[in-house]
Amino acid sequence: MPRKARIDAPGALQHIIIRGIERKAIFKDDSDRDNFLDRLSALVSESETGCYGWAIMTNHVHLLLKTGLSPVATVMRRLLTGYAVSFNRRHRRHGHLFQNRYKSFLCEEDIYLKELVRYIHLNPVKVSGRQLMSVDRQLKYLWAYKWSSIPGYTGIKNTLNFV
Repeated sequence: MPRKARIDAPGALQHIIIRGIERKAIFKDDSDRDNFLDRLSALVSESETGCYGWAIMTNHVHLLLKTGLSPVATVMRRLLTGYAVSFNRRHRRHGHLFQNRYKSFLCEEDIYLKELVRYIHLNPVKVSGRQLMSVDRQLKYLWAYKWSSIPGYTGIKNTLNFV
């Protein structure tokens, strides 16, 4: 049975989730993360795709993208294929890096958009097990976490913000 086609149109906002196969690491070090972000930055610029938020964890990534000149599927295909080839070559491995195809959820309402940006930026706290800390300590952790777009939102430090 064929997969269902993704809904995409110019200006559509989509929450994208990318997972490592068997939930294994897709980033082994900062060089891998930088490689991924460099590729993402180049693609969103070239395709005029808006990137409203992102968070990178060891075994998965959350992106909030707005369709630009190219369909999000084209941007994601180029991003994930290029990154997987580079990762496999660098770490001398073969085979699939990502679990199935990426997940994509259409974001249609402003209320959901606010909640989605919050969810993406708090994901590193949730994954790290720090959600039981005080809010102050969670915020300090997030501001120091350099693999998310939240420092750029808060003005704490200069980070990649693609919009």
